[in-house]
Amino acid sequence: MQIFEECGNTDVEGVDSTNACYGGTAALFNCVNWVESSCWDGRYGLVVCTDSAVYAEGPARPTGGAAAIAMLIGPNAPISLESKYRGTHMSHVYDFYKPNLASEYPVVDGKLSQTCYLMALDSCYNRFCSKFEKFEGRMFSIVEADYFVFHSPYNKLVQKSFARLYFNDFKRNCSFIGKEARDKLEPFSTLSGDESYQSRDLEKASQMVAKHLYDKKVQPSTLLPKQVGNMYTASLYAAFASVIHKKHNILDGQRVVMFSYGSGLTSTMFSFKLNDGQHPFSLSNIANVLDIPRKLESRYEVSPEKFVETLKLMEHRYGAKDFLTSKDTALLSPGTFYLTHVDSMYRRYYARKVDDGAVGCANGPQVNGH
Repeated sequence: MQIFEECGNTDVEGVDSTNACYGGTAALFNCVNWVESSCWDGRYGLVVCTDSAVYAEGPARPTGGAAAIAMLIGPNAPISLESKYRGTHMSHVYDFYKPNLASEYPVVDGKLSQTCYLMALDSCYNRFCSKFEKFEGRMFSIVEADYFVFHSPYNKLVQKSFARLYFNDFKRNCSFIGKEARDKLEPFSTLSGDESYQSRDLEKASQMVAKHLYDKKVQPSTLLPKQVGNMYTASLYAAFASVIHKKHNILDGQRVVMFSYGSGLTSTMFSFKLNDGQHPFSLSNIANVLDIPRKLESRYEVSPEKFVETLKLMEHRYGAKDFLTSKDTALLSPGTFYLTHVDSMYRRYYARKVDDGAVGCANGPQVNGH
């Protein structure tokens, strides 16, 4: 908030949206709704999706990552939300949650979490298809979209998800599915929903018949999720940024279907329609500003031992007060804000690394920051 205050702007509407991995999507919808409403006063909206995914010792720890994605919201955008097709599914489940407020680590029911994800995907896809068919007067199938982008905790789940959409289209008797693919999927046509979520044979068969479309429609979105790991609420939008990076010169007029999922659970399938746009709000300039290759190359490699040591320090300081942090900013990019200390009243203070190596102070405490 200090950034806005220093520019004399305290007329800011909007607060944090926190809902597992879905918080960024909730913020995006809120911001778009504001711009489209009678309340809009002509200013841009800003959505920042940021998170760090960290886990206790065990097999999940290497999948963690961290990222921040910012989106500017306004009229005549090169990326337009097709709001009328949106399909949402919410349910009350304990698949992935954080009951211990003294720890940043989640409690995860891995098998249930995957089942909930696929169940929500089915529900959202069916509702998305129904709304598309209502407004467009024709059946929707995966061939109607040029790209699919999924919330990406790990890549195998993304592969399973697209294959699941293919299987849904098979059950809906979509015409693009040929005889060979139908023959391979037919043995699974009588499975119940629960049985189909647990069937490894169906999983393998559907991935096999969907692979040629996966390579074309999904693979371009996997660059950042594979390179960075799980990014929680930034995951979906980092995957979308991967599509812009790889395909920005051929995206004019194309549709991208997005699937957002947050444990607990909240999920939505929605779509973007893209056009080349005008500079500076053009897809090519967005790709240039993203500058994904340079950012990936600028990462600093640390040993697993150093990573574990850093997490132990985080465990010690999580929820703590009255401490100073390291002043070593050598690995931070110019312009980065970083925590300097937390006082005895839990107030958090930040500074900013500036271009010449000097340190600029952020005015006043920022409470409840991360």
